[in-house]
Amino acid sequence: MKRVFQFAMPFLQASLVKQIVVGLVLGIALGLTFPEVAKSVGLLGSLFVAALKGVAPILVFVLVMSSIANQQIAGDRHIKPIVVLYLLGTFAAALIAVGASFLWPTAIALSVTDQAVSAPSGIMEVFRNLLLQAVDNPVNAISKGNYISILVWAIAMGVVLRHAHSSTREVLLDAARAVEFIVRLVIRFAPFGIFGLVASTLATTGLEAFAGYLKVLAVLVGTMFFIALVVNPFLVWLCIRRNPYPYTLMTLRESGVAAFFTRSSAANIPVNLEICRRLGLPEATYSISIPVGATVNMQGAAITITVLTLAGVHTLGMPVDVLSAIFLSFVAALCAAGASGVPGGSLMLIPLACGLFGIDQNTAMQVVAVGFIIGVVQDSCETALNSSADALFTIAACKRAERLQGKEE
Repeated sequence: MKRVFQFAMPFLQASLVKQIVVGLVLGIALGLTFPEVAKSVGLLGSLFVAALKGVAPILVFVLVMSSIANQQIAGDRHIKPIVVLYLLGTFAAALIAVGASFLWPTAIALSVTDQAVSAPSGIMEVFRNLLLQAVDNPVNAISKGNYISILVWAIAMGVVLRHAHSSTREVLLDAARAVEFIVRLVIRFAPFGIFGLVASTLATTGLEAFAGYLKVLAVLVGTMFFIALVVNPFLVWLCIRRNPYPYTLMTLRESGVAAFFTRSSAANIPVNLEICRRLGLPEATYSISIPVGATVNMQGAAITITVLTLAGVHTLGMPVDVLSAIFLSFVAALCAAGASGVPGGSLMLIPLACGLFGIDQNTAMQVVAVGFIIGVVQDSCETALNSSADALFTIAACKRAERLQGKEE
């Protein structure tokens, strides 16, 4: 196993962004100049989508179960307000993303079947489908890609295994790391998959497909900016009751910019810890809240899951009522908290949200593939929002505690 890791690491550590850009440019060039040849390389895109379909169910099950079983949140009085901010911020991000998707509905190029366009009639049918999917056999759910059932079983197993022996929970951690390694390996082939997808899509639909991609990207990035510059400062103001923008802009500048380029909340943990240390915050608080935030504070992931899911829904011409959209916000926030720590990890949970609207797994994975095409920008902005909010909410909760303590004295 060690030799496999040594052989694979140079490939895994190379710049995925640069590789995707190369694949994107070559796919555009081939699709526009040699359309007949471009259609034949579509096999690379099909293989990539099929690989995603293979790893995603296992990833969701193992990762969520391990995360819940091993998550420890200490009883420090500052921690609970921070976790509340994390949860509120993530749900608000999903809700705002729903609003943005309704204001600027987007369509993307998908190859769909008749099965994919059977839309639920309203919130009651969505809820009924949810309950029926939730009680499915877990083995059947994993084999057929029933993400609702996978999530329910993962949460249930994770809660029960929180009380298991430490060695059992360590096995779960090892299993989660192994699955993440396989996912990272699959994602590393994204440049080849994107090359095939872009080339064949351009050969078939022309430049119209790219107009849809750019519009989806604009909705995604615009929503993330709105959350970072309006919603998060408002939540901070509720805590500290004074101008929140000095802290907001500082965390975006020092944490967000670094996370934009590393594209990993986990890799940006030392940056956030240093910000908190420099501000003189209690170490017992930020040493817990920052790592926890890197796992559960996923505003950017909630936006990505919501916007891309609704882009798929709009493409298929499905009507969506307000209650179903709000329910999607809740599911997206829940999914985001279980998003993998690897680049593009949030995209792997889109099929779960698509399942609410009866979208089949094959079509959902095409939506995921679109996410990888725009991921050069989307994933960087998503990580910048997630990581800067970790530091911002920790600062807000600690300053709130100082304000309340000052009143008591």
